[in-house]
Amino acid sequence: MGEAELSGNRLIIHASIIIYGDAATASLAETIAGDIAHYWNEPEGTAEIHHHTYAVEFAVKGFYNPALTPVEVYENTNPRNNYFRIETEAHGNISSVDGLGSNTGYFKLDNLLHHSTTAAHEFGHTLGLDHPRMMDIRGEGQPGIMYPRGTIVDAVYQYDPAAKPHGPGGTINPHTRRVLQKDIDHLKLNKLRFNTAGFAVVGEFSSVWHEKYTES
Repeated sequence: MGEAELSGNRLIIHASIIIYGDAATASLAETIAGDIAHYWNEPEGTAEIHHHTYAVEFAVKGFYNPALTPVEVYENTNPRNNYFRIETEAHGNISSVDGLGSNTGYFKLDNLLHHSTTAAHEFGHTLGLDHPRMMDIRGEGQPGIMYPRGTIVDAVYQYDPAAKPHGPGGTINPHTRRVLQKDIDHLKLNKLRFNTAGFAVVGEFSSVWHEKYTES
């Protein structure tokens, strides 16, 4: 989730990534925000609104809040705020958000390390993007940021370029995903309702507080 701002020839999407949980740290908050901003700004995307072309910029900040309470999440009305619990273990062994266009979720620590694209992928969900329906994109080249694990891709984008497609090592290596102009197009920024001050909300409030996952 975020707040879009029209500023001159720029369309800036402001977002704050606020993390909590036993595996959360201040440095990790900065890393997550930095990775999201890096991947989403990499294509130097544009958006056409009212016959005017804007340069799309993602301004993402990261915060660690070990004292965060459920009430703060439930009662938050700032569209820039996204709350994610970070733990070493997660249900299903994956990171996830609470639906398309949400502002909360639960991330598994090792999914976020080494400048992974996981945070950028999940951020796309918070802005309303779903996984593409086509899961076999061989011949199409560079995979966009929203392709999920298990997607069949050209060999160079697999975990193991020598592996048989869909076999062990023969699916998308998430580190090879990138934000493309078409991902920004899919945000449909031209449909946002900007107020008189030039601001609009991207996404919706899910406002879910997550307790720590424990295997029962």
